[in-house]
Amino acid sequence: MGQTIAEKIFAAHLRDTPAPGSMVLGIDVVMCHEITTPIAIMDLMEKGKDRVFDPTKIKAVIDHVTPAKDSKTAMQAKIMRDWARRHGIKDFFDVGRNGVCHALFPEKGFIRPGNTVIMGDSHTCTHGAFGAFAAGVGTTDLEVGILKGVCAFRKPETMKVEITGTMPKGVYAKDVILNIIKQVTVNGATDMVMEFCGPVVKGMDMSARMTLCNMAVEAGATSGICLPDRTTAEYLWPFIKDDYASLEAAVEDFGRWQSDPGAVYAKTLTLDVSDLKPQVTHGYKPDQVKDIAELAGTKIDQVYIGSCTNGRIEDIRAAASVLRGRTIADTVRGILTPATPAIYSQALDEGLIKVFMDAGFCVLNPTCGACLGMSSGVLAEGESCASTTNRNFNGRMGKGGMVHLMSPLSAAAAAVTGQITDPAQFLN
Repeated sequence: MGQTIAEKIFAAHLRDTPAPGSMVLGIDVVMCHEITTPIAIMDLMEKGKDRVFDPTKIKAVIDHVTPAKDSKTAMQAKIMRDWARRHGIKDFFDVGRNGVCHALFPEKGFIRPGNTVIMGDSHTCTHGAFGAFAAGVGTTDLEVGILKGVCAFRKPETMKVEITGTMPKGVYAKDVILNIIKQVTVNGATDMVMEFCGPVVKGMDMSARMTLCNMAVEAGATSGICLPDRTTAEYLWPFIKDDYASLEAAVEDFGRWQSDPGAVYAKTLTLDVSDLKPQVTHGYKPDQVKDIAELAGTKIDQVYIGSCTNGRIEDIRAAASVLRGRTIADTVRGILTPATPAIYSQALDEGLIKVFMDAGFCVLNPTCGACLGMSSGVLAEGESCASTTNRNFNGRMGKGGMVHLMSPLSAAAAAVTGQITDPAQFLN
């Protein structure tokens, strides 16, 4: 019987099976940010176990509220900062060098196909785009990961999501994953790995694949994953070129991390995107999704473009294509948050930041703040936001606020018109 890529990764990292169906895995990368990690740090200190299993395998960042907005968030950052210095964690990204974790860490080349990755953050599944098993964990599991470099998971079942057809103009990876979540529902992939495959995924760049995997958790999945290929190798080449004789050799090696033809899947879904329309959420669950035309005319108070889902340079370019030469509606606040300093710098070099500012957007430093309603774009009660983020839970971006998830192109169209709008009219 063949194996899925998830089963191969689990087999390669298995340390123990303490109970039927439970597998303790060695962890290649433990990621940390200042919201969930300080709790783990303080608990380890109280237990007299202020140690790290391997400082080279820990990647840490201050990204959720940066710079700190008050004494509490300043202390959270200080705990992280002191901990990183105390243990010689070199890959610690403080204010000025920091970015949104699930954009910054891939950009730094920290993930490899076949890796196991954990973080105290549900959208850790983003890193599955590189052919890794990446999962968000709770505080106890994070503590064990920091201390021992292991984590326990259930034996993986996989949902195969095959994406076929041809992507229509104006439809992006965000539209694809929203439609998939609509079909699967918010708990349809619970405790599963969602394996994204098919010709459409193969044709996607790494940015789009990260968008797909980022939102796998919104269908209940433990992780999302894409099969590594030449696109993966080309993205990682600056970081792996000393490990391989050639790019071809890297691609061949990545071939180890493919699902076998005879692999068994718990569920399968095939989506032909040829007739897919831009998608948008309504209500307070990520599976409450409609074609954007069905919500056309819905008033918007704020537009937010950024986050670990859609804050990369490709997303900024897509939104800028709508905003260039236009201004946003007088009734709308527009906020752009490039996900990392490198993305911000590239957007500056390409003239994109000027496009946004000329259109009337406020351009912020890299931060997660608005996405979870902590800072830098919190909604007031009764307000609504067209957002490129990943969650539309009740109160997610502010108590009593409504979040409509959509692609960067659709968000930019909403900014210009002041309402949810089919972006087709803005396509060249």
